[in-house]
Amino acid sequence: MPAEKYSIIIIPEGHRRTHRFQVKRNWVRLLAAVLVSAVLVVGGLVFHLVRIDLDRTELQRLRTERRSYQQELRLVSGQLQALQKEMVVLANNDTKVRLMAKLTKPVDNVPVGVGGPIETNPAQELSGVQRQIDDIRQAIDLRRESLEELQGALNDQRSLFAARPGGKPAKGWITSGFGVRKSPFSSGSKMHYGLDIAARTGTPVRAPADGVVKRVRTASDYGKMVVIDHGYGYQTVYAHNSKVFVKVGQRVKRGDTISAVGNTGRSTGPHLHYEVHLNGVPVNPRKFL
Repeated sequence: MPAEKYSIIIIPEGHRRTHRFQVKRNWVRLLAAVLVSAVLVVGGLVFHLVRIDLDRTELQRLRTERRSYQQELRLVSGQLQALQKEMVVLANNDTKVRLMAKLTKPVDNVPVGVGGPIETNPAQELSGVQRQIDDIRQAIDLRRESLEELQGALNDQRSLFAARPGGKPAKGWITSGFGVRKSPFSSGSKMHYGLDIAARTGTPVRAPADGVVKRVRTASDYGKMVVIDHGYGYQTVYAHNSKVFVKVGQRVKRGDTISAVGNTGRSTGPHLHYEVHLNGVPVNPRKFL
């Protein structure tokens, strides 16, 4: 059976007499409970203070990060606004180039410049930056589509320019023009479908545009002749040559020598008979000199 009381003996140093105290068991239990409670309370307070200190440090760190984030967000937002202004300038230049290229259909949804102070709400700041990014992406897509269309149009115009005859194919003087004229071989009049360019035999005949040699043959009336297909409906004819330097299927560039002036076929003297056909119909070559 447990004791009802506990004895506490105090023995001082030296030869002094000892002191003896008796404490009831219930008081010992109460004292132990109080000590344990005190230790728990003190430990809880210490833990709470440490936690508060850690939370305060974390809060300070978060505030610092938030300020840094806001500064970076403002910097990015400013850069995005500058990009949007540049996109507006590009859109205006795109419109001018399209007008110069005679592309009547403009690109829709031309971006509009935006600006203003940064929102105080971080969520609104992020939403505004995302909106600017989306606008720039849309503007870039529009510019890409327009650039592809412009590139295609300019390539077509460049190809058309390369295919359209330009300049005299041979050095000399024009002795007969396009149209009805008095026939040099009879007393009547006859339609003349080209120009006669008088020159010495052997004078180089050069292609007035890029193309592919479609026909090389000798005819009773045109003599040694060459026909070049330039595309886009254009064909040119060169007759009465003394020599031919190209063959059927050969590609030629503007300025390439294709033949030499001569007096072959039905001709009264050395000259080049030059014709221009558009969509199968002879037209006046003077329009292309």
